[in-house]
Amino acid sequence: MCQAELPQCRPGPVFWTRLASRVHRLVRRVYRARPALHVLSALALLTPAESFAQGIRERIRTAPRSTSVSESQANELTLTLTAVTVRPIQVWVRTAGVIDATGKTLQATISKAEGAFVKPGQRVRAFPPEARSSMFQARVTQVAPKGDRIGVTVSLIAPARQGSPRYVLEIVTEEVELLSVPNEAIIETEGKRVVYVKDSSGNYVRREIQTGLQGELFTEVTGGLASAEQVVTFGSFFIDADFKLKGS
Repeated sequence: MCQAELPQCRPGPVFWTRLASRVHRLVRRVYRARPALHVLSALALLTPAESFAQGIRERIRTAPRSTSVSESQANELTLTLTAVTVRPIQVWVRTAGVIDATGKTLQATISKAEGAFVKPGQRVRAFPPEARSSMFQARVTQVAPKGDRIGVTVSLIAPARQGSPRYVLEIVTEEVELLSVPNEAIIETEGKRVVYVKDSSGNYVRREIQTGLQGELFTEVTGGLASAEQVVTFGSFFIDADFKLKGS
């Protein structure tokens, strides 16, 4: 009895760009949810996405100047645009601290660059790495030079968790008003930082930018963008993949 052979089905460009968009969303969630003492674990999870991106790069010959997306595609991908504007940027300084004998004071050190943002009185969230759900509120009580670093003393508002000598500290610094874009809009590729800008014709143009201070949600833009320009935030990885595939 003969069996008919089914034709081979190979994924096309739409499949790969949708897959790229989903991988990008997953990587973003992992990155934003990373605890301070598990940064290396989060970076390890980024490896598959980086390998996928590298595979796309190897197929590129001449990249186009811009790419276009239909209205139906934009709706399906929930493509969102955000204006380049001056907004508050807040930096959270993360470090590790050791509890003293009183069980109320933590000692930690940070780099001099981070020390520029940290001041007495700022709020601190502290939690032991073995029990991340046990969050303790605290305040910075002292900031002073300590060798080639900056020493920080943090006082807990409530007694520390019994049997936990080490804590992850998240120091909430003051907000700074700067020209910025959402972190999700920025794509790092080949040592550059790029965004996709929607032009007057409705196309999305790849633009290299220069950045400064990076906060929890937004990153300062020091060059490459003007105020009020529209950049792609959610869906930027899809646009980037489509841009590269059209140049392959």
